[in-house]
Amino acid sequence: MPSGVEVAKVAIDDFKKIQKYMFLAKEEGATRTYAELKEEYFSLKAILQVCGVNLTDIDRIKE
Repeated sequence: MPSGVEVAKVAIDDFKKIQKYMFLAKEEGATRTYAELKEEYFSLKAILQVCGVNLTDIDRIKE
């Protein structure tokens, strides 16, 4: 069973990756892709907040 720190690290890595893909989708005008990524973004953001991660420095989307 992974520790809380391991879960947080995976979620942070996924959160950063999703944000990168969101920026690319928006740049390319891929609205449906962006909408799907946004759902994942909100899920990961919720997990990180529950884990007590301060999102101030890593949340580049701000939605």
